[in-house]
Amino acid sequence: MKSLLILLIVSLVSFSGTDKTTDSVHDFELNNIEGEKIPLKQFEGNVLLIVNTASECGYTPQYEGLQALYEKYKDKGVVVLGFPANNFGGQEPGTDDQIKKFCKANYGVTFPMFSKISVKGNDINPLFDYLTSQDNPDFTGEIKWNFEKFLIGKDGKLLHRFRSDVKPQSDTIINALDEALKI
Repeated sequence: MKSLLILLIVSLVSFSGTDKTTDSVHDFELNNIEGEKIPLKQFEGNVLLIVNTASECGYTPQYEGLQALYEKYKDKGVVVLGFPANNFGGQEPGTDDQIKKFCKANYGVTFPMFSKISVKGNDINPLFDYLTSQDNPDFTGEIKWNFEKFLIGKDGKLLHRFRSDVKPQSDTIINALDEALKI
């Protein structure tokens, strides 16, 4: 009986981490900035640009470019998803409500924003654990700063990854988006 109990405990511990059988971002469910559970499966068939954001960062003006990109491409099947995180220099100290108001008032953000999460470290959100470990032609590994971008294909797989200094409306991102829409 003792052996069976130990086996059960070991099994439970081994299943407590990130699910290594995850096939795509569509397998995740997260709270939006209003606190509602959103299955990312609802974005299946769309190209996604997932961005870790912050309100007090030198890259914060990229919200403007992200919104412009969303407005230009949303009717073609591109959705920008913003994930506020306070992992870098305490540059996202606000509550979800404060972040939502800031983004709307300062940048007119209408693309989906999610509840503040952690994008690195011991408390990394499983979505970002998945994204930072997926093979892609660019690079893998932990996020270095705010406003890193992950381009996701219609099938939910990571196509490209861009560092913070790559602006949303850069030729690099526009070309990658256009290519992803063809697939």
